Amino acid sequence: MSSEQEPGQAYPRRGASKLDLARDGDRLREDTIVAPGRHSSHSMERLLRAAINTWRGLRAAARSEEAFRQELIALVVAIPVAFLVTEEAWKRLALIAVVAFVLVVELLNTAIEKLADRVNLAVDPQIGRVKDMGSAAVGLALLIAGMAWLLALAERFGLI
Repeated sequence: MSSEQEPGQAYPRRGASKLDLARDGDRLREDTIVAPGRHSSHSMERLLRAAINTWRGLRAAARSEEAFRQELIALVVAIPVAFLVTEEAWKRLALIAVVAFVLVVELLNTAIEKLADRVNLAVDPQIGRVKDMGSAAVGLALLIAGMAWLLALAERFGLI
């Protein structure tokens, strides 16, 4: 059995990553989750569970997706550079937010791709189109971020 092959699977999935979403450690245990229809009396526990799951999702994306890691580096670089590019707080926020927006879209695209790979192991043109739409969303987010940064840089250097 190969490293990308799951137990009981006759062949490895095409394009499978190292991230196995079915591992026990990927989510909090079921006994820590409030049953449907019941309300938790401890809002802080719910927030803690959400924060832990958020952290695990970010960590999983960083471990399995090169594009996410590159965009995360871009965000780390964008934060101090935004302070050099503009003096207005709202413009700094906008420059940082467009890069964070790219990360959000990349996370959604990754989730769609991972889910599609779990739903159907065969090459399916319809799933291919869905994945292409996710990639298009990332491309548009990158375009928006690039335009915002170019505009800010042009303004900074007196070109507009």
